[in-house]
Formats: sequence, C-alpha cells, structure tokens
Amino acid sequence: MGKVFSNADMQSLCDHLKEHSRIDQNLYTKFHIKRGLRRSDGTGVLAGITNICNVHGYVVNEGEVEPIPGELIYRGYDIYDLVHNAEKEGRFGYEETAYLLLFGDLPTADELEAFNHHLSMHRSLPSGFVVDMMMKAPSRNIMNKLARSILSLYSYNEIDCEDTTLESEMRTAISLIAKMPIIMVNAYQVKRKHFDNQSLFMHPLRPDEKTAETILSMLRPDRQYSPEEAQLLDVLLMLHAEHGGGNNSTFTCRVLTSSGTDAYSAYSSAVCALKGPKHGGANLKVAAQLEEFKANIKHWDNEGEVADYIRKVLKKEAGDGSGLVYGMGHAVYTLSDPRAVILKEKAFKLAAGKEIEAEFRLLDTIERLTPILMKEVRGIEKTVCANVDMYSGLVYRMLGIPEELYTPLFAVSRMAGWSAHRMEELMTGGRIIRPAYKALPKKKAYVPISER
Repeated sequence: MGKVFSNADMQSLCDHLKEHSRIDQNLYTKFHIKRGLRRSDGTGVLAGITNICNVHGYVVNEGEVEPIPGELIYRGYDIYDLVHNAEKEGRFGYEETAYLLLFGDLPTADELEAFNHHLSMHRSLPSGFVVDMMMKAPSRNIMNKLARSILSLYSYNEIDCEDTTLESEMRTAISLIAKMPIIMVNAYQVKRKHFDNQSLFMHPLRPDEKTAETILSMLRPDRQYSPEEAQLLDVLLMLHAEHGGGNNSTFTCRVLTSSGTDAYSAYSSAVCALKGPKHGGANLKVAAQLEEFKANIKHWDNEGEVADYIRKVLKKEAGDGSGLVYGMGHAVYTLSDPRAVILKEKAFKLAAGKEIEAEFRLLDTIERLTPILMKEVRGIEKTVCANVDMYSGLVYRMLGIPEELYTPLFAVSRMAGWSAHRMEELMTGGRIIRPAYKALPKKKAYVPISER
C-alpha cells in the first residue's frame, strides 16, 4: 500500500494552500469588486427582476441611503395585511400565502379549498421511503436529511423529472410543499431514536389538518396542541415563506435553475444554502447567545446589567468572540424588520403570564439597547434593528419545538418562495447566471516534475 497523507502532511499542504490563496483586501477596492454582490453602502447589486416579492428597508435619496420602516410585500400584498386578515377571519394563512406566491394572486374560497385538498393528498411519502432514506442512514443534522430526501424523491417520481414545463414544475412544487413537513418530522424522530436513544413516534397523517397543525400533531407524542399554538406556528410559516430573489438560498435556487437542472437539484441546493449560520441557521446563534445572557446577567430586568454584558459582547470580551449581537441587523431592513415586529407582537401575547415571558422581555431589552451601545462602543452610526431571528427561536421553544428543527422549519416554509422563484426563472430568466471574478495570477512556465 502506498503512502497516505499524515495529519502533519495535511497541515503542511493546507498551510501551502493558504500562501497561494491569500488575497490583499485592498484589491477589492482597487478593482471595484462588489463583495457579496453588495455595494460599499450595503445596498445590493441588481442581478434580476421579480414579480414575487419586495423587501423594502430604505430609500436612496440623492445618493444617500435613508432608513424607513421595513416592508415585506408578497405579490403586491403587505405581509401585515396577509397575517392580520387571516387572524381576523379565524383561519390559517400559510396555505393561502403559498398559493399567492405560486400562482400570483389570492385564491377564492373554492380555489383555496381545492389547494388545501391537493396538499393533503400529497403529504404521504412514497412506500419504503422512510425506511430506505431515513432509518437506514440517519443523520444528526435534519437540514442535511432534508436536502438528501429532496434529491431522493427524484427517483420515486412517476413523471419525467427532467420535464420543465410549467405544469410539471407546479406538480413537483406542490408535492414538495406538502411533503417537506413530513420529511422534517420523520427525520427528527429517527434522529432521536438512533442518536438520543429516545422512543420513536410515527403518527398517521390527519387529512383535515393544515400545515401548522400537521407539524405539531406529528411532532408531539400525544398529538395535542392548542388553537393558539397552531396559529402562532402558522404565522411563523407565513413570515418565512418568502424574502425576495436576492437572499442566499433563493438566489442559489435561481442560479441552479438558470443552468437548466431539474427541480429536485435546485431545491436541495436551496436547503443546503439555508443551513448556513449566516442565513437560516442564524436563529440557533440567537438561541445560544440568549443562554449566555441569561447565565451571565443576574437581574434580567436591570438595564444597566444587560447593557454591561452587551458592551462585553461588542468588545469581544464575552460571547463567541465575534463581537456580534445575534439577531440584530439585516442586509436590507434598517428601522424595523416587519417579520420581527409581527412575531414579537404575537409571541408576547401568548407568553403573557408564563415563565418564558421574562426571556422575551430580556430580548426586548437587548433589542432596545444594542443600537445605542453599538454607537457608544464602536462609533457605528448605521441604523440597526432586530431581525426575525431575534424572536423566532424563543417562539419555537415556547411551542415545544426542539432546536434541531429551528432551521428545518424555515426550509419547510420557504419551499413556497423557492418554488415561485424557480418557475419565474424558468419563464423569464433566459440566461445562465454567471458573474465574473477578477483573476490575479500571472502566467507561469511549466516545471517538469523531476525539477520541482
């Protein structure tokens, strides 16, 4: 057997790679590179046009970025109106939101009933899928299992998966929107049994349950949940369903779609992008940091104590050393994130009088103090608001949802938005997405192996 790389060899090779990969940060300015496809003022580089969603957090007035209250508009409809009207009419709103994103307009009562029935009929996973795709290869990380399961469904589909006609794409999209909650819960149950030595619960589907109800019903051993819990989870699904074409996972979906690849490949890539802690995984960072705040602040209602600890985090003297207060700040929103505003309002109502209310009030204090302290500690004048991740993790915990499912629930909801963007890219994109990179190396003469 030939020689293999030792740990020391690998370390040496990686050090060598670092030498050849190092880039002078000043070159980004010299060559006018828009790092992260963002301009120096933080605004995004326009890479496309969409009819699906408008994420609005500032206006540019005579070249200057001016903060405004955040707006989230689905197909022309304000997220506040979608959430509040569903609540006022005493019904769930996620399915209506998914229909709006997919088909472009709000459904009639008959259309929504038919859509709900269609989702219910397509929730079941193929025969043998849970055993073959989950039990035989369990995963500690549910996001990885979601991505793998989506790819695997390609093999179970009875239609031509390379057929990108709009009708075929729509069937696939609705099927995945229906199945994603079931895949998520089953993957979690298998994970609990295999890695945590816990009991395995696999409940039969209830055809009359909507998406939020299905998730709670399938997740809990006793299948019990209150209407208020289901409604709050439904609001979370609505808020996470879509967020414009430029967010990392949606853009990833559109990039793969532009190459002509199949729907399952495009959607699984979006899940993989969402997994990242700078994107969908951010809610886990907020949850972990909240535990640190709770452990290191003796009196949570003492703003002076909270401010002192925030200062330590900003100075990299506490927390994970990043200097970040997770849950604060957004790439687009400035004065407010409408998702955080809505979620905070709903969550405080459900938490009132319960033990967890103190934690929500601690988050509220962190939200109020952080912008002031960022200016004090770092001299940052930028307007900073809480984003949806500030409160979503604690809401999930209040609903008894385990941390392993915080980001997967985001993916379950965002499947509707990804689907809408994939179909828009298929219909209107027309060109493969291929931005340019400035190459730095100069041409070298080849060296024969005997002379190296």
